[in-house]
Amino acid sequence: MTNAAAAPTKVLVVDDEPQILRALRINLSVRGYEVTTASNGAAALRAAAEKHPDVIILDLGLPDMDGIEVLAGLRGWSTAPVIVLSARTDSSDKVEALDAGADDYVTKPFGMDELLARLRAAVRRSANTAETAEPIIETASFTVDLTAKKVIRHGHDVHLTPTEWGVLEMLVRNRGKLVGRRELLREVWGPSYATETHYLRVYLAQLRRKLEDDPSQPKHLLTEAGMGYRFQA
Repeated sequence: MTNAAAAPTKVLVVDDEPQILRALRINLSVRGYEVTTASNGAAALRAAAEKHPDVIILDLGLPDMDGIEVLAGLRGWSTAPVIVLSARTDSSDKVEALDAGADDYVTKPFGMDELLARLRAAVRRSANTAETAEPIIETASFTVDLTAKKVIRHGHDVHLTPTEWGVLEMLVRNRGKLVGRRELLREVWGPSYATETHYLRVYLAQLRRKLEDDPSQPKHLLTEAGMGYRFQA
């Protein structure tokens, strides 16, 4: 029996600028994606419910409702990765979107190559959800054992404080994904610490000193300026 060809990845693009919708539809379609477009929030939510996209590219400045509202509506039932595409460059807007459930944030004007790369990464993360739950994650510099709650570097156990482990564990469990600062603070320290961003700078610096081959040029514990942190295996 012949194996059926893999179904194309379904992408929902939501933006009220016709030229952006057209450019993304063309660029994604020629690369084999199945593209659905929507120019407002209500249409986006309907399309998401009908098409069940594998990944969503979402503008925040929509004519009928704010993109954050659309994101909240999607997150009520959908786990599809959402890449926010917005002209809003203020860090508070980025943090709000990430805290609301966005997986990545791209500012306008954007490079098509960068957006496509982020889209491919989002699709890979979505497809490898089971993989990200694996208990042992290896990097070129160290190995994290989530079950045993320990880190091994160059054949030796690395001593981490409970807080250092909490930060590392959350980043590793979301590897490849941008984790917002407030989300990380709430998860590790608690809701009352959601604005204490200096804690993160201190603890990420400590983790890099312990784990990275060159703490000043980290390859695995990455900072996304103004937004959060990302673990890259």
